[in-house]
Amino acid sequence: MLENLIVFILASIIGSEVISKVPATLHTPLMSGSNAISGITIVGALIVAGMVGDAWAMWIGVAAVIVATINVVGGFLVTDRMLQMFKKKD
Repeated sequence: MLENLIVFILASIIGSEVISKVPATLHTPLMSGSNAISGITIVGALIVAGMVGDAWAMWIGVAAVIVATINVVGGFLVTDRMLQMFKKKD
């Protein structure tokens, strides 16, 4: 349990440092590319939510599915908005 907490804290710190160093002009393409990773997260969370016998693990899996789905939908909306900016105006 302690090892998982340490890995989570380190991943959070490293992830926030990496994302904060990305220039604003690359943020939207980076989010667009990360949708595939969130899709993989959804699949993993569905597996966890469906295969475990413990109620806590099932609820954590359900929460992970919800959060990853919000991330994917938000990423697609931002990408669509970005692509709309490059369309010719009538």
